Amino acid sequence: MTSFPQQLVDLLPRLRRFARALTRSDADADDLAQAAIERALVHGASWQPGTRLDSWLFRIAQNLWRDELRAHRRRAEPLQEENLPGEDGRVSLPRQIEVRDVARAFDELPDEQRVVMALVVLEGMRYEQAAHTLGLPVGTVMSRLARARSRLAVVVSGESRRLHAAK
Repeated sequence: MTSFPQQLVDLLPRLRRFARALTRSDADADDLAQAAIERALVHGASWQPGTRLDSWLFRIAQNLWRDELRAHRRRAEPLQEENLPGEDGRVSLPRQIEVRDVARAFDELPDEQRVVMALVVLEGMRYEQAAHTLGLPVGTVMSRLARARSRLAVVVSGESRRLHAAK
């Protein structure tokens, strides 16, 4: 069986991705992930083996972030544009624009929708797992996810129409 600290190390990429969705900033995500790991190590005895370590760790991260927001010690920054490869701008430029628009729309989602989308879509959690992680009813998770997806679909379809009209 893998040790508790090693299990935390194995979760770092997912924790960082979740922290990135919460904070909207690479630097803040790194700080939040580090703080969550530190808190998990200090309070490791409160985690019950046999339960989902990722849900427990994500909940720690979310609670730490809420505490930071309440204290107004952090400011969110917009997502950085992705660098998408392509032989020339005909392929990569429209893709960069689409990625930027989706990233911007994701960042503009209300916090509760963005967090649910990060857990279900980015992390691949089932609705029940996300609900447990966030301490919400499953129906609330499902409705927040539906609203987030609808909002993103409107932005993406509107932006793609704008791109095709410009051709």
